[in-house]
Amino acid sequence: MRRSLLPQIGAAAAALPPKNPGRMHTHADMDEQALRSALECSGQRFTEQRAAVFRFLVGTDSHPSADEVFLAVRRELPGISLATVYKSLETLVGCKLAVKLTYSDGSARYDGRTDPHHHARCLKCGKVVDIPGHLADGEFEYLRDHANGFIVIGYRLELYGYCPDCAREGVPAA
Repeated sequence: MRRSLLPQIGAAAAALPPKNPGRMHTHADMDEQALRSALECSGQRFTEQRAAVFRFLVGTDSHPSADEVFLAVRRELPGISLATVYKSLETLVGCKLAVKLTYSDGSARYDGRTDPHHHARCLKCGKVVDIPGHLADGEFEYLRDHANGFIVIGYRLELYGYCPDCAREGVPAA
């Protein structure tokens, strides 16, 4: 299970007054408060559908596709549509509560983890896993300064190869 996203959302969410000052708040309560605050700051409404998609994303390390999110969330909300899941995912990405990982084949996966980290993607099964870390001090600036006039505002590092399961089945020759 993932940790609370509250530290990642920022001071605005952390400064929210408690809904019920007489009781302790769980990580789920704090994540919902962070969701409400981020949606409000982006001019979006809080909905139970968005909350269910958000809860699923922050509770998984699997980097699911929209279809996988839909299948998981409809266990909680049987009436939710695939279109609503897509819209909810895009809203969460727009509010910086999720990251959309897009690939050249047109596919996309979603990550509820928004802190700095990298990914490794299996070329055979498509599995994506988190890799901790960030560029060392000065490396980003060096790359940005040597980008031949390209205005660099960020980066995404993804390692690709074969996960342990697929590697056991045999890796294709390069």
